[in-house]
Amino acid sequence: MPMTSLLEVLQKSADFLERKGVEHPRLNAELLAGHALGLPRMQLYLQFERLLPERELELIRPLIRRRAQREPLQHIIGSVDFAGITLKCDARALIPRPETEYLVEMVRAEFANRETPTEFLDLGTGSGALVLALGEGWSRSQGWAVDISEDAVALARENAEALGLAERIDIRVSDWFEALPAEQRFGLIVANPPYLTSSEVAETSPEVKDHEPAVALSTAVDGLDALHHIIDHAGEWLSPGGLLAMETGIAQHATLVGRLESRGYVDVSSRQDLTERDRFVFARKPAD
Repeated sequence: MPMTSLLEVLQKSADFLERKGVEHPRLNAELLAGHALGLPRMQLYLQFERLLPERELELIRPLIRRRAQREPLQHIIGSVDFAGITLKCDARALIPRPETEYLVEMVRAEFANRETPTEFLDLGTGSGALVLALGEGWSRSQGWAVDISEDAVALARENAEALGLAERIDIRVSDWFEALPAEQRFGLIVANPPYLTSSEVAETSPEVKDHEPAVALSTAVDGLDALHHIIDHAGEWLSPGGLLAMETGIAQHATLVGRLESRGYVDVSSRQDLTERDRFVFARKPAD
């Protein structure tokens, strides 16, 4: 039986994924084939004429089938690169998004010319993306992270261990601030809480709706309850002058800015993502 070239496999796989409604089918085919064969994507381009024996085809086929069923690419590969670190990624927590990487960049910039916070907190940590990306670069800081999901906390702890950060990051199951020591205060609180409206959840792709934890997407019809809870209580946990930085929905900013100002925060600002949509809110607890 004649063998098939790598290029033919990639073309057929991409055509199959496209028929199944997968976005960027050729990219997905290349990443999955590279993962199956243990090759970086760029190496595939140097081996297009390589003939694949049946044993190698059998490594690729099940991954393509899983992706055609709209299982997220990151779950199949098992990891995701995020803000300079690699995180284990599976169905226990939300897949970290590029928007959240940008939040990391903005928070790092806030502390570029000042001392990094001695203690900082990540609310709704999921896979640990925010606390671990920040903690990896802030060697003198102690990170804290909470999530209501025991599965998510287990995943975040696995990522902390893999990155060698477990001793500097305290990750615990908590309904927001509930399980934190009463005397604890933070120079920074970051959060990427559930903020989608119920209608936005209904419009998400099968990859999101069928494979990611619903509680990480939304907890209310208007998507605001988690954001409001954080705004209402974060001031009690911030040190004087401490920063609150949150990722939010793009239509929620007038409400959130008004609530922050009414709760006594200062330097309140809306910030845009890379597509120039309102995506983040920053605010500080008064220094005095």
